[in-house]
Amino acid sequence: MGISSGMRDSWAKRRESLLIASAFEEDRIRKSRECTQEGVRAGTKAAAVACVASAIPTLVAVRTIPWAKANLNYTAQALIISAASIAAYFITADKTILECARRNTQYDKSA
Repeated sequence: MGISSGMRDSWAKRRESLLIASAFEEDRIRKSRECTQEGVRAGTKAAAVACVASAIPTLVAVRTIPWAKANLNYTAQALIISAASIAAYFITADKTILECARRNTQYDKSA
């Protein structure tokens, strides 16, 4: 149920336009990729910190608090930890990419 090779080739040819990108456009594309990579790096760091910050209290609570011991099975524990990590990743990556995009925005300063 994938894309046929003919269709894939036609889409690939469509992407290779006869137009040549200007130096300005190439610079914008490069800056965009750098912003994305910066966001991924920052998001990964934030996710790692959030993972540790949520795993320690969750695992301690499951072993010491009777209610948590009775009601939070392994799946619930994993969901708590992963939800915090995923949220931290996407929030941080989004903020970092937007900040980088704002930095790279070029305004006409002569006007």
